[in-house]
Amino acid sequence: MKLSQFKFKLPDEKIALYPPENRDEAKMMVLNRQTGEIEHHIFKELIDFFDEGDTLILNNTRVFPARLYGNKEKTGAKIEVFLLRELNKEQRLWDVLVDPARKIRIGNKLYFGEDNSMVAEVIDNTTSRGRTLRFLYDGPHEEFRETLYALGEAPLPDDVRSLRKAEPEDIERFQTIYATVEGAVTAPVSGLHFSRQLMKRLEIKGVNQAFITLHAGLGNFRTIDVEDLTKHKTDSEQMRVPQEACDMVNATKQKGGRICAVGSTVLRASETAAGPGGILKEFEGWTSRFIFPPYEFQVCNSFLINFQQPLSTMLMLTCAFGGYDNVMKAYDEALKGDYKFGTYGDCLLII
Repeated sequence: MKLSQFKFKLPDEKIALYPPENRDEAKMMVLNRQTGEIEHHIFKELIDFFDEGDTLILNNTRVFPARLYGNKEKTGAKIEVFLLRELNKEQRLWDVLVDPARKIRIGNKLYFGEDNSMVAEVIDNTTSRGRTLRFLYDGPHEEFRETLYALGEAPLPDDVRSLRKAEPEDIERFQTIYATVEGAVTAPVSGLHFSRQLMKRLEIKGVNQAFITLHAGLGNFRTIDVEDLTKHKTDSEQMRVPQEACDMVNATKQKGGRICAVGSTVLRASETAAGPGGILKEFEGWTSRFIFPPYEFQVCNSFLINFQQPLSTMLMLTCAFGGYDNVMKAYDEALKGDYKFGTYGDCLLII
């Protein structure tokens, strides 16, 4: 398929700037991918679509406050630094993006905090925008991380940032309630809808909750600049599928139950770790899986995902799972109705 097939007009007023007051009261459209039938629900009614022995696969990655603002030495120019991943604990080395990139050279120092309490030195240029920073900090590693994170803010995606400023509350709004393994620079947003009450009700009903980890990066949000999707490459992301999750998923598959990927990260991770016959296998490593139509999924037979931006890899993944015509019809209905899109928006359950 071609990039242009995933283009549609998304007005700013359709982008959710805040989550619902109660996480589980977002709107949820349900699409039957066999019949194309569409139903309208609220998220807490998700429980009605799953039975005892079915399995939800959830991504337990935790987002850290990855966006910092600093000043360049001598000139005082304002520089935005986006932390991607820690490269070396002992040397305080981080892989980062900087903006504007043209103002930063190897050897430059950057100062962070009102009192310039945190200093970093640029030691490598890895890409046109990427850099390696060495933070100059004497003290225990945990103290360094706490100090660094206190200077940062929630790494909200551009669809929200373009319409409002980040707020201190965003770092918790931008976490799932089951986020435990730190390492992501963007949240698995489909999981933001789960409340503790709904999780408990699912547990009581006997619906399995299988946790995997995929540290979502910025690759899924980069602009695709090729019309031929077979030529697009995505960044690698670190992931882990534990044996406990495999056992739950494979038991459900054996009895013919429903296996639901909660979010695009889970769907890509499960396909990466799929073995012969669609059996989920223990896996620890990296994935750069990019999925677009047509594609035959091996593990999951249902999928929960937020309504996404046009031309996004997540929309392409959704179309691959639900069928291009079905999904675009659902999106058209969401645009005409009162559904919200994006990070804090409403969701689509494909069964």
